[in-house]
Amino acid sequence: MRDTKPKILVVDDDTTFLLMLKSFLEKKGFTPHTESTAEKGLQAIEENAFDLILSDYRMPGIDGIEMLKILKEKGITTPLILITSYGDIKLAVNAMKLGASDYLTKPVNPEELLALVTSVIEKPQEKPAPQVSAPAKKSNTNSDNTPQSHASKADFVKGVSPQTKNVNQYIDLVGPTNMSVLIQGESGTGKEYVARQIHNLSKRRDKAFVAIDCGSLSKELAASELFGHIKGSFTGASVDRVGQFEVANGGTLFLDEIGNLSYEIQVKLLRAIQEKVIRRVGGRDDIPIDVRLLAATNENLQRAIGDGEFREDLFHRINEFKIEIAPLRARTEEVKQFANHFLNQANEELEKNVEGFQEETMNLLMEYGWPGNLRELKNVIKRSVLLTQGSLVEKNALPSEISSRYTQQAEDIRSIQDSTDLKQLESALERQKIMEALEKVRFNKTKAAKLLNIDRKTLYNKIKTYGLEV
Repeated sequence: MRDTKPKILVVDDDTTFLLMLKSFLEKKGFTPHTESTAEKGLQAIEENAFDLILSDYRMPGIDGIEMLKILKEKGITTPLILITSYGDIKLAVNAMKLGASDYLTKPVNPEELLALVTSVIEKPQEKPAPQVSAPAKKSNTNSDNTPQSHASKADFVKGVSPQTKNVNQYIDLVGPTNMSVLIQGESGTGKEYVARQIHNLSKRRDKAFVAIDCGSLSKELAASELFGHIKGSFTGASVDRVGQFEVANGGTLFLDEIGNLSYEIQVKLLRAIQEKVIRRVGGRDDIPIDVRLLAATNENLQRAIGDGEFREDLFHRINEFKIEIAPLRARTEEVKQFANHFLNQANEELEKNVEGFQEETMNLLMEYGWPGNLRELKNVIKRSVLLTQGSLVEKNALPSEISSRYTQQAEDIRSIQDSTDLKQLESALERQKIMEALEKVRFNKTKAAKLLNIDRKTLYNKIKTYGLEV
């Protein structure tokens, strides 16, 4: 019997992304075929009939746009969606002029992908209509925006530390309201997860949750991404495009790293919040919107206000209620809990059956400072599971910055315990404090120097002296 499921060719040199995308599409009722290069993709197209092609733009050898040109020259009319980064949006728009059906930006929003794939397959040759960036009722992703099959409770875990319990109480308190919430915390602490939980507890839970990484928005295209644009309003605007405010209408809009928005966009954002209307770039009509705004930052916005980089009136609009998330190093009792949770996720994604961690391995994880917080922990666990051949994760499966640092610390401690040399004791303590400062600011040496109250040159010399180059 003939397979009636739509066949989709996915071309991307990122094998992990290919695996996740294949699993996601299969669970959504499609038949995906994956290739890691455009050359292999073109060969697959010669041998098979596909309903849709999903192609990355940046690939070694033939890139996505060159692949599109080759298909056009051969008269192959299979619709193609280009997958690209925010920085390549202009190129993606040019690709649409060459015949691409649309484009998606990384990190890919699963519901955006699903809606766009469905619409292109059902109407592949119709006249272009206003394009939607994220036409989703719900977005089922984890903190790193990787596709998930279901937004179940199993996808997440609640921390047990006093700091996390306090955050959960705030979520329960503010979730059912319609207040704007500012979520503050270091990168990787789970700010988007908190935003999703707030949305899930609100009366808007059945409407769209749309997440935007403001740090990825270029100054030129931020207005178009947020508010949409009219065909012909700027070079490359070949079709009308719906902005994220309209996509989130009736639901929740989450602006991650809001401090990265330009002053000009802040003015437009303030108007949208105050007047509950937006205007597309190049448009003349005001469009009414009903959106709950959640924002997040890893910066000190009040300091940015003092520096003239962030509007104070906008700050007060988004800061009706503030939630601060502690870094993982301040809640080490959760490292083991989250490590086991990420282990289970990695087993499922990588189709492995690793049972746990050796005691020495877990000790290393507990001692590490985790400058990248939960995101870094998740990546480390996934990598370790991939490298593990037995039933337990061993020390050698961990990155060297974790295992070697712990070994050095242990040697330093033994040396200090056996030493009566005051200079050696002072040096060991200084080395430890410098390393802690570097980890705290994710190895930003300028920030570390300020934290240590020394100048950059002195810090560089000490880093070299103590062999702390990272």
